[in-house]
Amino acid sequence: MKLAFYGSSLLSSYWNGAATYYRGVLSQLARHGHDITFYEPDAFERQQHRDIDPPAYAKVQVYDASPEACARVLAEAAAADIVVKASGVGVYDDELLEGVIDRSAPHALKVYWDVDAAATLEELAGAPDHPLRRRLPEFDLVLTYGGGPPVIRQYEAFGARRCVPIYNALDPATHHPVAPEPRFASDLAFLANRLPDREARVEEFFLRAAARLPDKRFLLGGNGWQGKGMPGNVSAIGHVGTADHNAFNCTPQAVLNVARDSMANIGFSPATRVFEAAGAAACLITDAWEGIELFLKPDSEVLVARDGQDVADLLEALTPERARSIGQAALARVLAEHTYERRGVEADRILRDELAAKRELVAA
Repeated sequence: MKLAFYGSSLLSSYWNGAATYYRGVLSQLARHGHDITFYEPDAFERQQHRDIDPPAYAKVQVYDASPEACARVLAEAAAADIVVKASGVGVYDDELLEGVIDRSAPHALKVYWDVDAAATLEELAGAPDHPLRRRLPEFDLVLTYGGGPPVIRQYEAFGARRCVPIYNALDPATHHPVAPEPRFASDLAFLANRLPDREARVEEFFLRAAARLPDKRFLLGGNGWQGKGMPGNVSAIGHVGTADHNAFNCTPQAVLNVARDSMANIGFSPATRVFEAAGAAACLITDAWEGIELFLKPDSEVLVARDGQDVADLLEALTPERARSIGQAALARVLAEHTYERRGVEADRILRDELAAKRELVAA
């Protein structure tokens, strides 16, 4: 079964939080017999910051960020059984959207795969003429990497035929416990790119906690934080490639997850970082959001904070023994219930069922 996937980047996680998700889901779909071609633009210096080689589970076509190159790769959609337009490609998103709908074969399953549903839905709500809002009913299926019932209801209200979350998960082959590395030693580490709709929450949950605990060490990884005022006990180390994520998660006493505003408001949206940390048996502290208990049990598998004072209080009370206990419990939970192997089974079943129904409809 030929699957054409138009996304941001499979080869690079640089300014590309969806990379881990793409890799996890698509590698499993390949195991279920899907012949995958991933189309990614040469944009945002991602090709200069690749962190994996082209994988065996997908053919990767990198195209120039130009209208001509975009049109060339869209022409290949006609040969696919399943054609996916992912959200947030970053260049020519509208052209890719229109092209996937217009150039796919009549019998092909057309899928919009949203890797940031909260932000997409917020954008659609404020733009009645948005290309996705206009053409959403022409997609056969919407898949999202989070959001739960609130996202399903909103997508259906905008005209989606069917919306199903395929949540983030763990690939234990890539994210797992490793030996600590001294360069990541800290009491609390946080890994995230600097984004406008998360900055105030980072200031509250991370920087405020650091200011309240001047004797503890805080580590900040991710792009864009240069020039940001921080307490003296915070070390900002810039981009951390996926090859270093395990050590980044294993070394500190605890790691922090902070959702963006839109994801926190809509709930049911665990970031890839949640599962990466749990897979490394890290003691995770997360900001509070609805639905966390579907993935990790508060107090025994994850610690939940309502604000920066909560983060500081949790850190002060945290012993190495309790941190290890929480990390091991989180690892056991995600290995049992939240692996990409499980997500792949689910995604494969949905795609095959929807494709069969589409072909019956076209043949009728």
